[in-house]
Amino acid sequence: MDADHARAEGPDALRAAFTTGCVPALGWDAVRAFEAEHGIVLPEPYRTFVAEVCDGSTHGPPEWGLLPLAALPAGWRGGGAGRDLAKPFPLTARWVWADDPRSAEESQPAIDAVSDHGSIILGDEGCGMYWHLVVTGPSRGHIWLVFEDGAVPFGAEFDYEPGDAAFPNGEAGFAGWVKHWAAGNSWFDDGDS
Repeated sequence: MDADHARAEGPDALRAAFTTGCVPALGWDAVRAFEAEHGIVLPEPYRTFVAEVCDGSTHGPPEWGLLPLAALPAGWRGGGAGRDLAKPFPLTARWVWADDPRSAEESQPAIDAVSDHGSIILGDEGCGMYWHLVVTGPSRGHIWLVFEDGAVPFGAEFDYEPGDAAFPNGEAGFAGWVKHWAAGNSWFDDGDS
């Protein structure tokens, strides 16, 4: 996955997926200003998408629509205080909090870092499930689902067993995540696919 260069078909394929409900694109000056403010460079093709196609959408993905670049879901953890996009997103593999041998008190700072560092929030899937696009760290460019019990990456390259919430048929990254949604695929492998 190349998170630094948009493929030639990137913006056109994304534009085709978002035919309704698009919030107007930000333009390159606004994208560069956001990046400078946060000390990051957004991964491609998301970067080109918000600059040239649309800055969010009322019509999925995810379930409740794609959030604009600078937005957080309503009621987000303390209004976003403590979020730092320049600090690396800490995960490279699935993590279920309940499986962690540390106490809840010991693991809470790491859980907070998963929610608040190195990613922008793409939107809310409902039931406390949020899609994140990682903007810094070793998982840069990947999409993660962060939920009440843990965090899992989206994409076939993560190669989990059938039945895991690992999205085994999805192409990694923002474009693959959008293609998966636009094709009408379920986010979760329920064993029927």
